[in-house]
Amino acid sequence: MNRTISHAVPAAPDRRIGIALALLAVYIIWGSTYLAIRYTLTSFPPFLMAGSRFTLAGVLLMGLARWRNGSWPTRLQWRNAAIIGGLLLVTGNGLVVFAEQWVTSTMTALMLATTPIWTALLAGLGGTWPRRLEWVGLLLGFAGIVLLNLEGNLRANPFGAAVMLLAAFSWSLGSALSRKLELPSGLMGSGAEMLCAGLMLLLVSQALDERMAALPNATALVAFIYLIIFGALVAFSAYGFLLTYARPALAMSYAYVNPVVAVALGVGLAGDTIGTFGLIAMLIILAAVVLVIVAKE
Repeated sequence: MNRTISHAVPAAPDRRIGIALALLAVYIIWGSTYLAIRYTLTSFPPFLMAGSRFTLAGVLLMGLARWRNGSWPTRLQWRNAAIIGGLLLVTGNGLVVFAEQWVTSTMTALMLATTPIWTALLAGLGGTWPRRLEWVGLLLGFAGIVLLNLEGNLRANPFGAAVMLLAAFSWSLGSALSRKLELPSGLMGSGAEMLCAGLMLLLVSQALDERMAALPNATALVAFIYLIIFGALVAFSAYGFLLTYARPALAMSYAYVNPVVAVALGVGLAGDTIGTFGLIAMLIILAAVVLVIVAKE
């Protein structure tokens, strides 16, 4: 049994509504988390912040799942949750938090837009290559990301860029494996992955001897709470739904919308500017997402 959201498979109309709502969550919420992470790093060390965030979110989500009569994970499911949580949240998200010490939130989203390409290639190696229209959408979206990168104020630290590519590959590998390995059903599965990842990130933080220099400022604290509630509890659970019921290319299409959201928030809240190249790139990215969404099985 692979990851499921409930013991009963949703009916087709409910599944379509669920996919639409899940896409909206990962499109908007995850697009905003890059800026939220930057705010938390003004007070929190990177791995201590990420570990605390996912440990708390995992405990809350597993408690909610148990309250809804969910079953505790078996030993095999705990092992698999640790593998997937490690790939998605330790090397995937943890490296993102680490790199955002030097890389802007906008560039972070841009570099992670390579995720659908990695995912498509990994799926192809597993025997499920994207269809032609999906390939067109994936490549068009990547072209839009490259065009957006031509903006004069978007410059990546080379080390940070390399870390981001590694994070994108790890996230893609974890997403692909999550379809193959037996995991706890529904919220229990997402909670187990976050709890395992959170504890591993706290071990990394301890090994690096991270310490809080002072109490977090108000902005960092609000951003931290936002990352727990929306970035982890809501969006990560929505992503688990997409991995189960949506096509891989559609599930990964968030990576093309997130940069648009990240840039918009940077302009609106952080005083960033965007020129003609950026505006054209956003239109290309949105067109790519439409192609991925309308691609037929």
